[in-house]
Amino acid sequence: MRIITTFFAIVGCVCSGGANENWPQFRGPAGDGHSDSKGLPLTWSESENVKWKTPVHGRAWSSPVVFGNQVWLTTATDDGRELFVVCVDRDSGKILRDEKIFDVEKPQFCHPFNSYASPTPVIEPGRVYVTFGSPGTACLDSQSGRVVWERRDFVCNHYRGAGSSPILFGNLLIMNFDGSDHQFVVALNQQTGETVWRTERSIDFKDLDTDGKPQTEGDLRKAFSTPHVAAFDGRPLLISQGAKATYAYEPLTGKEIWRVEERTSHSGGTRPLVGFGMIFLPTGWSQGQILAINPGKSGR
Repeated sequence: MRIITTFFAIVGCVCSGGANENWPQFRGPAGDGHSDSKGLPLTWSESENVKWKTPVHGRAWSSPVVFGNQVWLTTATDDGRELFVVCVDRDSGKILRDEKIFDVEKPQFCHPFNSYASPTPVIEPGRVYVTFGSPGTACLDSQSGRVVWERRDFVCNHYRGAGSSPILFGNLLIMNFDGSDHQFVVALNQQTGETVWRTERSIDFKDLDTDGKPQTEGDLRKAFSTPHVAAFDGRPLLISQGAKATYAYEPLTGKEIWRVEERTSHSGGTRPLVGFGMIFLPTGWSQGQILAINPGKSGR
C-alpha cells in the first residue's frame, strides 16, 4: 500500500499566534517544545481550524520547520532509494519546491515503525539543513533551492533507520550518529560543510560482547536522540544522549566533559530538556526511567 502524507496547515494557525512566528528546528525555537503564541485553537477535524491541507508524496516522520513564509520538510520513497526535500508556502499550502536530494543505491534496513526521512531539518535566514543520517546531509539555499554543500561520507549502520535531528550552534551544524557499528558526534562548518570536530563515544561496549566477539544485536548500541546546547554558570554544554550514556561536550571543540552511564536501557530517542538548573531525559527503550542530571563538573 502506498502511503501519502497529508500536510495540514495546523502549523499555519500556530504561526499566526504572534510571539514565536518561526519554528526553526526539532521541538521549536528553544528546542524544548515551548511556544509563547496565544489564542490558538484546541480542537481540529477534517474541516475545523484547518486553513489548508496539501498532499506530500512518500513516507516520513520528520517534523516541518517554519521560517517566514516557508515551511520545509523531508520525505522519502517507501524503499528509501530516493530522498527529497519539500518547501510549502505557509499561507496557501502551495508546494514551492520538491527536490530530490539523494539517490541511495542500497538503502539500509528501516523498521516499519520508522521511515527513511525521520530527522527534522533545521533552518536559519537563507539556509536550510537537512539530514537523512548516514545516507546524506545537505545544506540548501532557502530562496533558490540550490544545494550549497553535501556530505555522504559518515559511515554508520542505523540498524532500524535514522532518527537524530541536527542542531545549530554558532557557526556549527551538530549531529549525533549512534549506530550498531559506529557511535560519534560531529560538528560541521555551516558555510562549507567541512568537519570542524568529530568525537567518538567513549562508552565501553565490551560487556555486550560474547566469547570475545562483538555481539551482532545492534539494538544495544544504537540511539536516535537529538543533541541540545544549554548554558550552565555561563558555560555552554552540548548535551548528547547515546546508547548506555548521556554525555556533556564542549560544543566548540567536541571535548568530553563528563558522561553519566545508564546501562540497563537503550535506543534513547528524545532531545534533553533543561530547567531548574538540571538536565532531564528519559533513558530509552525497555526501562521507562527519567534521569535528572546535575550538570556540574562531573555530572551525576
